[in-house]
Amino acid sequence: MKTDIQIAQEATLQPIGEIAAQLGIPTEALEFYGPHKAKVSLKFYQQVQSQPAGKLVLVTAITPTPAGEGKSTTTVGLAQGLAKRGIKVAAALREPSLGPCFGVKGGAAGGGYSQVVPMEDINLHFTGDFHAISAAHNLLAAMLDNHMHQGNLLDIDSRRVILKRVVDMNDRALRKTVIGLGGRLDGIPREDGYDITVASEVIAILCLATSIMDLKERLGRMIIAYNRKGEPVTASQILAHGAMAALLKDAIKPNLVQTLEGVPTFIHGGPFANIAHGCNSVMATQLALRTADVAVTEAGFGADLGAEKFLDIKCRAAGLWPSAVVLVATIRALKMHGGLAKTDLTKPDVTALQKGSVNLAKHVENMKKYGLPVVVAVNIFPTDTQEELAALEEICRELQVPCKLSDVWKKGGEGGLELADTVLELIAEEKSPAFLYPSSMSPADKIKTIAREIYGAKDVVFEKAALSALEQVDKLDLNEFPICMAKTQYSFSDDPTKLGRPEDFILTVKNIRIAAGAGFLVALTGEIMTMPGLPKAPAAEGIDVDEEGRITGLF
Repeated sequence: MKTDIQIAQEATLQPIGEIAAQLGIPTEALEFYGPHKAKVSLKFYQQVQSQPAGKLVLVTAITPTPAGEGKSTTTVGLAQGLAKRGIKVAAALREPSLGPCFGVKGGAAGGGYSQVVPMEDINLHFTGDFHAISAAHNLLAAMLDNHMHQGNLLDIDSRRVILKRVVDMNDRALRKTVIGLGGRLDGIPREDGYDITVASEVIAILCLATSIMDLKERLGRMIIAYNRKGEPVTASQILAHGAMAALLKDAIKPNLVQTLEGVPTFIHGGPFANIAHGCNSVMATQLALRTADVAVTEAGFGADLGAEKFLDIKCRAAGLWPSAVVLVATIRALKMHGGLAKTDLTKPDVTALQKGSVNLAKHVENMKKYGLPVVVAVNIFPTDTQEELAALEEICRELQVPCKLSDVWKKGGEGGLELADTVLELIAEEKSPAFLYPSSMSPADKIKTIAREIYGAKDVVFEKAALSALEQVDKLDLNEFPICMAKTQYSFSDDPTKLGRPEDFILTVKNIRIAAGAGFLVALTGEIMTMPGLPKAPAAEGIDVDEEGRITGLF
């Protein structure tokens, strides 16, 4: 069987100008990055905002496992299936981070015959957006340390610097560092560290901004440290936000590429959903909505993280609301939630499937709390048996949601036609926004609401640092900010070992970070790493390039 990269490299791509023409995007609105990639101008983005919006479809998934779910693949396959039905459709996806590409997860351009291409470019440097984000973030860090070194007019407390540096790579050795060593001319010695770029507030800001001026203002509001009086110090106070915005002037423009079947796809921004809001940019989603009749987008990790943040953060900020939710599941993953080891997943086991289906049921229940219709997309594997598939269909009947087999990895759009037909039925009716909590609710109660309603927690415990942070939030009059939960993606709880549907657990909030530029509060739970590490056998070991520049090993 051909690998993802082999399938992608054998494909015949259309000129990106022809892809843009499908959506009515003229050549003069494109900034070309070779023949198959382009950025869309901000001028065109503003022009189409007066056009009627199409229907928005959100693709999310059950709680992820090492068995794999296939959310991006399903998103691409669904878009291709809709196109085969004659629908004017566009997809909107996140950009992959180099850390997962070279680590465990691999890339994020889909798979099989439901990929976005050119997949090598998308999964590696693409159009340089992440490098620009890293540069802007690290410029801010450098200017902060320089301010303290050059007289510290703002009286910044070096013990209360909250801004770390970033790099777009999994590098555990950088989690905790000491800087400023050497002598008087080498800066002020202090503890520091690195986050991965996709955990930066800068990428969250980029994905929520709708113009360069909006971007610059948001960057200026970033809280980067506190002075000796305990007052926040922002990026604008050290005069960094203008230069940061200058570095991001091209990165803010959405990127246009295509699927293997020539469906226009906007790929832009990629904050992680376990430590950030996990959604592609508002601008990319809006472009898809304003130029197509149906826009298909996805949110990171399981619905408890990505979908919740998409609905309560992104949709609230951007005035969006989906018309339907596609919940991706696999027989393999559900059996793992039912207690099977990864090595046993190829063996038929209806009992384990039924036991693990409680995870699916909880996600369905959660999406219905938002008043949204749900269809379960079963991403099928060759090892799935007819008995198992029939059992899952029966489970979905009991949950009162349609269940459609999705064979988009193997068959492309053809394998997603039934799913596409069901989605078209579900989006026919208009849906009104129904957020989980009002903005007026206190931050502590917002966190408790998410924990109890979405995760199924019995209660929430706030550690001392979190309680102090809540007092600071109140003091700064930021109580109306939505909540961005930083939580393991592997469980509804804050314990990654608790699979299925854990109940009667206590969620512990260790601290709360103020993302004033992005406009949300980050609640830190469990052992969340903002700088992941590489596994024992990183994917990078299998990636190579030949003398002609042909890449192998990417997936």
